[in-house]
Order: sequence, then structure tokens, then C-alpha cells
Amino acid sequence: MDIFGTSIPFVSYCNIEPIEITGGETHLRVELKPEHGNQFGIAHGGLVCTLLDVAMGTAARHNSGVSVITLDMQVSFLSPGRGKLHAIGRVARAGRSIIFTEADARTEDGELVAKASGVFKTTSRKPGGAAEPA
Repeated sequence: MDIFGTSIPFVSYCNIEPIEITGGETHLRVELKPEHGNQFGIAHGGLVCTLLDVAMGTAARHNSGVSVITLDMQVSFLSPGRGKLHAIGRVARAGRSIIFTEADARTEDGELVAKASGVFKTTSRKPGGAAEPA
């Protein structure tokens, strides 16, 4: 699956879908399935972290015009994730090679499930598609 211009196999495996890029924000969603759950039947934290990471990473990539890699990520879980989760990623500040981002994940009803902040580094492409830090 294409995620705003790139293929990320793990994101496809998690069934995370790109929705749109608007106003510099990236919007993604995931419809939770039983295999996305933890022992309590709610969204596993790893899935929520992946959704937030991809929301921030795609915002950073869209802003910079080049591929990025995650350097650091902080997540706060605020409520259980159920049903469909929607994430919005945005750039808080961008330098030449370091980009500071933030994202939130919400239920369909708008309940805030988790918030994240992240730091990304721009990359340059090597032949064959492998990315290397710029």
C-alpha cells in the first residue's frame, strides 16, 4: 500500500491507511481487528505507537520533501483505543536536517487515545532504495 508516496510494508501489515494531507497535516486511520488488541481487548500500545510514528513521519517527509528516520519518540496514552482510530501528524518545527513533530490519535467519537512528539532526521537515498542519514 502506498503511504503518501512511499511503500512501508509494516504499515500495510498493520492495516494503517492514509487518508489525506491537508494544511501540512497528515491524516491516517486504522480499523482495529482482534489481532490489534492486547489482553484487555483494546488497541495494543505498539499499534498506537506505530500509527503515531507514521503520522509524524509522513508529516516530516511531506514538509522536507525527502525520506526521514525516527530519532526519538515520546507517547502518552490517555484512554483505551477501540473501533477505528484516526491520527493526525504535524510538524512543530523544521530545521535543515532535524524535524520536530507531534501527533494525536483519537477514536471515531473524538476521544483522545494518545499524544506523541517525535524527532526525525532527513535522509538521502542510496542506489537500490536504502536510506542513509543525511
